[in-house]
Amino acid sequence: MRFLVLALGLFVFQNLSAQKIEGSVKDVDGKGLTAATVSLLNGKDSSIVKLNATDKDGVYIFEHIAPGYYMLMASAVGFDKAYSGTFDYAGDDKKLADIQMAASATEMSAVVVTAKKPLIEVKSDKMIVNVEGTINATGNDALELLRKSPGVLVDKDDNLSMAGKNGVRVYIDGKPSPLRGTDLANYLKSTQSSSVEAIELITNPSAKYEAEGNAGIINIRLKKNKSYGLNGSVNAGYSVAKYAKYDGGINLNYRVEKVNLFGNYNHNQGLRYNNLGLYREQADSVFDQFANQVNDLKSHNFKAGLDYFINDKNTLGVLVNGSISDFVENNDGEMTIAPQSTGVVDRILKANSDINQSNKNFNYNLNYRYADTSGHELNVDADYGYYNIRNNQLIPNIYYDGSGTTELFRNVYRMIAPTDIDIYSFKADYEQPLMKGKLGYGGKIGYVKTDNDFGQYNVDANNNESFDRNRSNRFEYTESVNALYVNYNKQFKGIAIQLGVRAEQTNSEGLSTGEQFINMSMHLMIQL
Repeated sequence: MRFLVLALGLFVFQNLSAQKIEGSVKDVDGKGLTAATVSLLNGKDSSIVKLNATDKDGVYIFEHIAPGYYMLMASAVGFDKAYSGTFDYAGDDKKLADIQMAASATEMSAVVVTAKKPLIEVKSDKMIVNVEGTINATGNDALELLRKSPGVLVDKDDNLSMAGKNGVRVYIDGKPSPLRGTDLANYLKSTQSSSVEAIELITNPSAKYEAEGNAGIINIRLKKNKSYGLNGSVNAGYSVAKYAKYDGGINLNYRVEKVNLFGNYNHNQGLRYNNLGLYREQADSVFDQFANQVNDLKSHNFKAGLDYFINDKNTLGVLVNGSISDFVENNDGEMTIAPQSTGVVDRILKANSDINQSNKNFNYNLNYRYADTSGHELNVDADYGYYNIRNNQLIPNIYYDGSGTTELFRNVYRMIAPTDIDIYSFKADYEQPLMKGKLGYGGKIGYVKTDNDFGQYNVDANNNESFDRNRSNRFEYTESVNALYVNYNKQFKGIAIQLGVRAEQTNSEGLSTGEQFINMSMHLMIQL
């Protein structure tokens, strides 16, 4: 089964790699517009499927797009929005006609100056997707926002890649998340889009960031209001596909001259449905598999903080945020197996799995910021984060004869895997102007303690469970990291340079207490 999924994944990737929608955005004089936002829209309801920005020649490219019925919308500061016609996309390379944009008309008799961020900002070191105030701010979760973001690919297992690279690190408000794989995906699904201010896509991280993030960094910035007085907002969303899901939240802020108090709460709940079909011919057998997946996610996210403005240059702050979520997934799957020579089914595998997972995450931050009008800035942060993950999975694999009535054999097991993570860190970052560029340097001290306890239980035909010592393991891990960096960047006409060096010293210790590792150690001792 594992080989089947891998083989299918390689096949899908090879086919998707050839899919491309390409075109150009130009002004009325035929000149390509740089950094214009191009939105790929669903041709039926105009919902956003994917976002991108044009390059220096006004060219945009959308890759890994499923066949469908689409249209394009282009937007840029100082220009009116422009649209392409609707078109069918069959999954092969497609080049579209140029989109022409006209400059916005102005009326000098009554000038009103307003500041509105573009949906996509292209910087020398990153690309920023501004979520706040757009249609994407409601009815979505953070994973869906990433799915629409430029250069980000979310595969069928919710793994992230960016600019063709795997191993992307996800940061929340500038702090790395320790979660990976399914745990990270569930956290992103539980983070409501209405609480997201912007997403920073950093394909070439500077020396400021940890070495582990050299494949790319996605930094999700959560909202933080600083308007004077008491203000707030309430949001709610409801959507229906096969099942309904809804979300809602509240955001409050109170600021006087020296103090800013802020907080928000969001709730997300609903069922999600996926259908999977796999067909494979291997050696002398034919494998035909289908699966229906229904998952139920309930999440609560909160954030509260206080900023104290000592004077115009110095600010002290304290912040608490976290999330609590429960995830239940039910899979109803069946695979028929037949010899290629006859095509007659002789075995049927039934695998109806159940997954229950709960996640709790709490983060505490104390911060200090100094900034003057000449470009000097110092940020100091002390952080503590705690993650509590509880996972319980029942995985049945039961083989029947071709009629599906007589059981041949079974392999049923339950996996119970609690995880606790404690993270402590202290960091300081300083930036200053230098030779019409910006020089930055700083350091970080971090400590991580992780306790993973994986237990596997074999389940017999009478649903009796017995602990499998050989396939169970507890792994306790501690890691301390000390880092220093220096970085310099400068913008020239049409080009930007960035130079930096980072030094990290890591001390780590891991202890595995599984039966398998104990037996291995005893065997080695006898040999010596």
